[in-house]
Amino acid sequence: QVQLVESGGGSVQAGGSLKLSCAASGFIFSTCAMGWYRQAPGKERELVASISSDGATTYADSVKGRFTASQDHGRNTLNLQMNNLKPEDTAVYYCTAAGVLDLGVCGPWRADTAKWGQGTQVTVSS
Repeated sequence: QVQLVESGGGSVQAGGSLKLSCAASGFIFSTCAMGWYRQAPGKERELVASISSDGATTYADSVKGRFTASQDHGRNTLNLQMNNLKPEDTAVYYCTAAGVLDLGVCGPWRADTAKWGQGTQVTVSS
């Protein structure tokens, strides 16, 4: 059973830093495209950062140069280092992974089969 458990959220002042982590289990970590989304009140969920199964990263324009996504394969953990936080970064942050095929191997990331964590709140005050 796939489990994604986020941690590391909290409240910081503008300019501060936070590191989010997503502990993953139930699939072969190295085969899975993963990412971070966020949803602010009254807004749609948006992609923050993604990592392909071969480690290539992409970022939303709004976070480029400030956020860094990384994977710890030894701990099956996806991380998001967030620096120079801004009030507009305030949101619930969700970890996501591609859907799992047979034998724990992930398929391509698709919205209808992706797995999600429960989310962690990040609040940035000005």
